[in-house]
Amino acid sequence: MPAFPVEPPAELPGNAAAVAPVDASADIRAGSPLKLLRTGRLLMRASTPALADATIDYQSRNLAHFARWDPTRPANHWEPDVTRARLAREEAAFDAGTIWRYWLSLADEPERVIGVCALSDVARGVFQSAMLGYSLDEGCVGGGLMQEALTHLIDEAFGPAVSLHRVQASVRPENARSRRVLERLGFRREGFSPRYLFIDGAWRDHETFALINPQWGETQRPAG
Repeated sequence: MPAFPVEPPAELPGNAAAVAPVDASADIRAGSPLKLLRTGRLLMRASTPALADATIDYQSRNLAHFARWDPTRPANHWEPDVTRARLAREEAAFDAGTIWRYWLSLADEPERVIGVCALSDVARGVFQSAMLGYSLDEGCVGGGLMQEALTHLIDEAFGPAVSLHRVQASVRPENARSRRVLERLGFRREGFSPRYLFIDGAWRDHETFALINPQWGETQRPAG
């Protein structure tokens, strides 16, 4: 059920608008989320080289499941040394505030990665936006776990410590499951992008969905 590929790439009810209010008289701060998030059933851990083996296992057992949705990658993309180096770069990028990727595990089985979600291309200034991507283990689809994770991630991104204004996701029109996840989270369809990404051997159309942080007032000025 990947949506916009989360490089490496839709259920508990949740409301992304349910975050602490922002003082409308103050500038929005540009912060970063916590590196460890917990939901009712999940651990969400930021990228680190220590997760290399678990992420490789996750991808390996889902090769057929992700084949239709994943972008084409180099043949060595999931080799151990390459994976550890990529996770180290993502760890640095998390601290720099440019990408926040979380690897999902069941709270009672923390050694096994069952999904990933990320906010990438984080832009501050007058944009205050990020791109959302996610994927889930084939054996866990249908249990509401991704909606649970994304609800928590968006609450964090829209909360006072991070205060993004907008989160965007791009989904192939035929990916009905991912579309439903976004719609349940309150995302609204904003547009259609023909031949948007090269996936599974061809340029694929995508639809754009977005969610606006309701805590930002119409004239609220970004700080950074």
